[in-house]
Amino acid sequence: MYAWIWRKLPFGLAGKLIGSLLLAAATVALLWFVVFPWAEPLLPFDDVQVTQDSGVPGDDGGGLTVPSVGPTEEDIPYSTETNNAPPTPNR
Repeated sequence: MYAWIWRKLPFGLAGKLIGSLLLAAATVALLWFVVFPWAEPLLPFDDVQVTQDSGVPGDDGGGLTVPSVGPTEEDIPYSTETNNAPPTPNR
């Protein structure tokens, strides 16, 4: 097919090179402006679903999971009471 197109392009080597570049640019433009916008809604790239799964069977995930016991001082290595807690030394 490419050989047939090359033989049909006019004006010698320079015309064939310019003609093949124009054909390639027209093909890219057709794909970019016509085919891809038409196909975009059909493709699943933007089909994102965020769900909240609690891991409990039968739970619909509609509510927040609240821990039954609050964190202890051992769980959080920084102060939650002040904004500028002093750095702790390395152990």
